[in-house]
Amino acid sequence: MPTVRDFPLFPLGLVALPTELIPLHIFEERYKTMIGRVRDDGSEFGIVWMADDGLREIGCACEIAEVLEELEDGRINLVARGTRPFRIEARQDELPYPAGVVEFLDDRVEEPDSDAAAGAHAAYAELVLQATDRTPDAAELADMSAYQMAATVEFGLDAKQGLLDLRSETARLKLVTRLFRAAVKRLDFVERAQARARSNGKVHFNV
Repeated sequence: MPTVRDFPLFPLGLVALPTELIPLHIFEERYKTMIGRVRDDGSEFGIVWMADDGLREIGCACEIAEVLEELEDGRINLVARGTRPFRIEARQDELPYPAGVVEFLDDRVEEPDSDAAAGAHAAYAELVLQATDRTPDAAELADMSAYQMAATVEFGLDAKQGLLDLRSETARLKLVTRLFRAAVKRLDFVERAQARARSNGKVHFNV
């Protein structure tokens, strides 16, 4: 697993996943400097969740997918794309922006679990259908990883960090299956509650 020094770090109140598109508004001078270096080098930077209990150790490297707007005062609106997970080995303070020594993380070697993949794809397709009335293309769905599916759904930060922390695709597939099924249940409840409210203005709970 390669280790890199002077890796730019962007602590934020969010969790990024590989393949996910993340809109960012860059306005602090140190991060303008950081993004300038990343653009000049065509390199990556890391988004790390600044949780209430401190900075998480595992983050997601990102590349700049698109610069949307550059303002006269140097602020930048851009879209980043998650690439690969890393672990912070040490923080560095000598650069004009947050940085660290990071280790990029590989998954452990394992046999693909077709049952786990099929379960995740089925749960994801059900969620997409219920949320959008659209059935995902079967060929595209068959090729989607846990990260790729999860990157299109709004989960809680703890759940996303849990996915990022796992070094097993099978484990990630099983986790997203549970998350997708829970999301479907929440949508079912909302739809039933809205239908009940339209009928008589009250929502009844069967206890």
